[in-house]
Amino acid sequence: MDLTKFDPKTLTLLGAGCCAILSLHFTGQLVAQHLFYWKNPKEQKAILIIVFMAPLYAVDSFFGLVDIRGSKTYFMFLDSVKECYEALVIAKFLSLMYSYLNISMSKNIVPDEIKGRPIHLSFPMTLFQPHTLLLDHHTLKLMKLWTWQFVVIRPVLSIFMILMQLLGLYKGLISLTVTLILNVSVSLALYSLVLFYHAFAKELAPHKPLTKFLCVKGIVFFSFWQGMVLEALAALGVIRSHHLWLEVDQIEEAIQNLLICVEMVIFAVLQQYAYNYLPYSGSLEEQLKQEKKEN
Repeated sequence: MDLTKFDPKTLTLLGAGCCAILSLHFTGQLVAQHLFYWKNPKEQKAILIIVFMAPLYAVDSFFGLVDIRGSKTYFMFLDSVKECYEALVIAKFLSLMYSYLNISMSKNIVPDEIKGRPIHLSFPMTLFQPHTLLLDHHTLKLMKLWTWQFVVIRPVLSIFMILMQLLGLYKGLISLTVTLILNVSVSLALYSLVLFYHAFAKELAPHKPLTKFLCVKGIVFFSFWQGMVLEALAALGVIRSHHLWLEVDQIEEAIQNLLICVEMVIFAVLQQYAYNYLPYSGSLEEQLKQEKKEN
């Protein structure tokens, strides 16, 4: 195959497509390993949902490149798919941490060794709650509520945003209000996760929660901040359109989607370490027992 015969658009699509396939390959490999060693359905179901975030972002961004001249509504729909799945992943991440600590909200099970532990809140949460909460079933339920509210608010507002965009009303005060609500909602969800991590850092240490969390937030971090940088470059005139059939915002979207396709390959590989199947294979346990015997 002589790649020099292809035009830049086709080469871009080929590169992005290969990256999306690689993301699916590495994630599929990890999923297959977990399914083969299916020993803890509660934890591993959460893990499978979390690791699918990288290939979903890659495939979603690839479709954004396929229709580079898509409307604002089309790109808003693609962004909404990613962000709604992000909300589900955040909720499942908290469920995974609960499982590691043997906490069951439905069965009202909270291990005695963590009951009564103080949890210190910071501003602005102290405007609505005491500065220090003692850990019990009610406190855990509250933290779960802070996380799950984003799972509900995100898709509802996504539908609202798309409808307003179709009607030509998504601008000014409506756009500002929706953005404000979303920022408060996602900040509260992430705050709940950080609060939970700090409260149980010692107990969660063997499960590498920080590495797992950084894989999730790294995907969102790159997507959000590089989008902001590209918007700034477009506003400054660094990103320009040299085509009559392409607008600057469409080129900006194309660059963003291409970068995401490439980055998701990296995150798909990192997730194989962060969400490894070995804790469920038995081989890791045998290795630890052997090391103890030798010592």
